[in-house]
Amino acid sequence: QVRLVESGGGLVQAGGSLRLTCDVSGLTFSSYAMAWYRQAPGREREPIASITSSGSTNYADSVKGRFTISRDNAESTVHLQMNSLKPEDTAVYYCHTRTYGLSPKYDRDYWGKGTLVTVFS
Repeated sequence: QVRLVESGGGLVQAGGSLRLTCDVSGLTFSSYAMAWYRQAPGREREPIASITSSGSTNYADSVKGRFTISRDNAESTVHLQMNSLKPEDTAVYYCHTRTYGLSPKYDRDYWGKGTLVTVFS
């Protein structure tokens, strides 16, 4: 059973930093791309950072230069280092991965329950 558990959210002043962690179990972690999404109140969930199995990264423009995604294959964890936080970064942050079957109908998306980040000015 695939399980993703986020941690590290909290309340932080604008300009501060937080480091989110996603602990992953139930799959061969090193083989899968991982991503962080966020959902602000009243808005749709949006992707903000991703990392491939080989370590290539991609970022949404809104967080580029401030957030860094990384992975530790030995610990089956993915991190999101968030610096220079702004009030508009306030959201629930979710960890995500997708497994692929022999055909698209067997592909599966997995999500954690999320961790709340609140940035105050």
